[in-house]
Amino acid sequence: MKKTMIAMTSITYAMKAKELCTASGIRCDVVRTPKNIGSGCGYSLSVRGDIEKAVALLDKNRIPHKQSYEI
Repeated sequence: MKKTMIAMTSITYAMKAKELCTASGIRCDVVRTPKNIGSGCGYSLSVRGDIEKAVALLDKNRIPHKQSYEI
């Protein structure tokens, strides 16, 4: 099963994103970004659910992030 992730710009924003998503009913975890992705700060948000909803929520709340990807 593939995992959907959002590369974050910092660990601080990754933690804020997790809190925001969890409060909005989106299940997620902060995880290390795989080395082959090579983007962001080294942390990503692993999202179990609607990735578009999660990205829209981060954008709406002005939480900076990089691209989303699947592994």
